Amino acid sequence: MSLFGLGSRNHKTFRPKKNAPSGSKGEQLRKHIDATLGSGNLREAVRLPPGEDLHEWLAINTVDFFNQVNILYGTLTEFCTSSSCPTMSAGPKYEYRWADGVNIKKPIEVSAPKYVDYLMNWIETQLDDESIFPQKLGAPFPPNFQDVVKTIFKRLFRVYAHIYHSHFQKIVGLKEEAHLNTCFKHFVLYTWEFRLIDKAELAPLYELVESILQL
Repeated sequence: MSLFGLGSRNHKTFRPKKNAPSGSKGEQLRKHIDATLGSGNLREAVRLPPGEDLHEWLAINTVDFFNQVNILYGTLTEFCTSSSCPTMSAGPKYEYRWADGVNIKKPIEVSAPKYVDYLMNWIETQLDDESIFPQKLGAPFPPNFQDVVKTIFKRLFRVYAHIYHSHFQKIVGLKEEAHLNTCFKHFVLYTWEFRLIDKAELAPLYELVESILQL
């Protein structure tokens, strides 16, 4: 069943990711996430479960947040176009340029949909790379794993910033604002709990972030 009842709408959705095979620790963590999210207490849901490995927890949540943002943005693809959003921005003060350090080393100006397309493909490449996100239980994470996760979260935040600044009225029209706000609250509490995004990066939505943290 499609989220928001938008199954008929033409939007790009990446295949769901599995961080770990069934029956493994990843599956146990998934059950913990489902149980704590179901309680409605997002602050409790983001905390590292007692005795669990931080890298495992970061990995499985990175996959979840990637999927969440991907689906949210997917509902807007017919409204977020190269003509409506010629730059990837979050209001007049903030514009994001794309570089992945491999294929595109010097940041380039691209439209918002192109930026998000580059971003989702780049994240999926990281998630599919078992030297970064190991699939086998007990396989080691790379020494720079937390840096990779921080870059992913920093860039996912930019998608939220663009949605809020450029498409919020459309979200309201689609009656998706409650879902968007809940997803963003979960995202903010998680990134704050593990210090994944620098305060300066949060500037485009800082008033909203502050209101979430003060609840």
